[in-house]
Amino acid sequence: MSRISHIDRRQTLRSTAMVAGALALLGVNVSGASAQGKYPESPIKVVVPFGAGGVGDVTARIVGEKLGSVLGQRIVIENQPAAGGITAAQSVLRAPADGYTLALFSNGTAVSVGLFNKLPFDPVKQFQPVSSMGFFDFVFVTGADKPYKTMGDLLKAAKDKPGVLNIGTVVVGSTQNLTGELLKTSAGIDARIVPFKTTPDLLLSTMRGDVDVMIDSYSSLKTNIDDGKIRALATSGAKRSPVLPNVPTVAESGVKDFDVVSWNAFFVHADTPKAIVDTLNAGLKAALEDPETRRKALELGIEARYSTPQDIAKRLADDIAKWSAVIEKAGVEKR
Repeated sequence: MSRISHIDRRQTLRSTAMVAGALALLGVNVSGASAQGKYPESPIKVVVPFGAGGVGDVTARIVGEKLGSVLGQRIVIENQPAAGGITAAQSVLRAPADGYTLALFSNGTAVSVGLFNKLPFDPVKQFQPVSSMGFFDFVFVTGADKPYKTMGDLLKAAKDKPGVLNIGTVVVGSTQNLTGELLKTSAGIDARIVPFKTTPDLLLSTMRGDVDVMIDSYSSLKTNIDDGKIRALATSGAKRSPVLPNVPTVAESGVKDFDVVSWNAFFVHADTPKAIVDTLNAGLKAALEDPETRRKALELGIEARYSTPQDIAKRLADDIAKWSAVIEKAGVEKR
């Protein structure tokens, strides 16, 4: 056996010991978490409401790989990118509440509550949270040839010429789109928000100079920021992003209390036994505290971070209230 194999084996044993210890502290019987036998005894499916390659999908794959080694079962990612996450959520509700089918929820789930007149599922009552997986800021960028060197320059231009500046985002109702709406109201500017169907189309228009500023995730913009084709003006969180430490936040640029941080988390059917949820939560804690998992995530601008079920439940509730208010104030048409 090679030295690398020895190291990998030690890392797996260490992760297994971590999750076993965490489960013991939680009072979970590892040998019988499920009334029907040990859990997990077969692969676990995660239903992702986004297409392959997006931030949510990539986060689930990075974290799922480590979670699988911790729990001793493969984590299978199933992408169901349709109807604002409704299709994915309903497929999880149709599956047995046995911990073998997980839902990936995000701040997009919170947005959907305010965006749809009536969702065919209730993310608060019909699901229970397990843990967060990752958090990430959005980045405000402009074309390399644009005159805006800072977010302050952009905001001044918007105030000097009301209605002229345009903000490019992906589709109406996306978190990026609503972040643009929040910027307008928080900064007190009159700007046009231009929605695009896809990020590549939006990025091309930004580099061409048709769009004054665009909003998207770091992972979608990294290559072109590094190549100097676009310029990062600000990040959306309350504190500076670890992947762009020299780029100020929107709040630092003069928009008081501006704070948008996107997130992804695992949820399960509300009827799932507590012992199974505890097993998953402890497994995710071990996976998310793994240095290699953290490193892989951070390369994409994602902060891999564990949370208690109570913490992520509060985050979902707070974001439902926040984005419902933004949707109402912006007059975004409900679906």
